Amino acid sequence: MSEDARFEDGADRPLKLRAEDISDLEVISSLIQDSIIVPSEISWTPKDRRFALLINRFRWEDKTTYRNVERVQSVLAFDDISRVSAFGVDQHNPKDILSLLGIGWKDLTDASGNFELAFSGGKTLSLESECINVILQDVTRPYVAPSNMTPEHPEA
Repeated sequence: MSEDARFEDGADRPLKLRAEDISDLEVISSLIQDSIIVPSEISWTPKDRRFALLINRFRWEDKTTYRNVERVQSVLAFDDISRVSAFGVDQHNPKDILSLLGIGWKDLTDASGNFELAFSGGKTLSLESECINVILQDVTRPYVAPSNMTPEHPEA
């Protein structure tokens, strides 16, 4: 008999997850919440139809222990992207720091759809895609978050 995976099973091993449907995307969205991104670490390669971000991901999966507050650098990559639109995101402003709140998917009239990457301050990135094809992969060892604080979301 098989059992569902648990956060504890991952321990300090790096995450590598793929999303191919809405429920997979919801898992990745929950894990990237409160990621910090420098706009210069955002890349779109139209020829390859790939959009990628290097994110400093808060390790929500590690909050079951009483260790330091940790982050890890991860690549968040979207494949099969045909168009990108930015609202309030300036890749040329080196002082702009983005806080990623989540990823949503909106179906279009055909089989395609839009990823909506929501950032604090009302900033968004919209990625038009043929399908859900997303990878989240940790690329460094976890490190103690400089603030040593867990992000909070007080209710409005």
